[in-house]
Amino acid sequence: MDNKTIQQMQSRFDSLSQRIPDEGVEFWFARDLMEPLGYARWENFQTAIARAITSCETTGYDPDNHFRGVTKMVKLGSGAERSIEDFMLTRYACYLIAQNGDPRKEPIAFAQCYFAIQTRKQELIEDRRRKMSGPTAIKFGLGCWCVTNSLESSQEIQKFAPLVREIREGMNE
Repeated sequence: MDNKTIQQMQSRFDSLSQRIPDEGVEFWFARDLMEPLGYARWENFQTAIARAITSCETTGYDPDNHFRGVTKMVKLGSGAERSIEDFMLTRYACYLIAQNGDPRKEPIAFAQCYFAIQTRKQELIEDRRRKMSGPTAIKFGLGCWCVTNSLESSQEIQKFAPLVREIREGMNE
């Protein structure tokens, strides 16, 4: 797989992620991921989802926390609407679907790597947040934001120094 393909696939997966308003929980809709993962038919993709749900249960996690069944309305050619099944998937659910997919499919092989890395990054961030408080946590959060937004040079990061000072001062009052 060449770098251009990898970047395109990563951008596509990133663009499909959504957040639950007021909760900040990241999720993907299964039907949105179906085609990028190389599945043409919902019925075939449901098989991979079912295997992932079984895997989730086997590892001791509650599948309802990672695979939320939802109904969406879609427009038909006639202008009428009908409901269709879908799932809201956590990053972990996406990882399990990729792990239970056919690794001979290039998109599945990429997704296996992508969601493993993204899941591990999130675990490390959450672990670090739990261990920190106060100004150290603010600096860490700002650092994560800078990395996420590709702010790598100290000059770019220094632009946020006044904001960090203001937050620190507010915490000490």
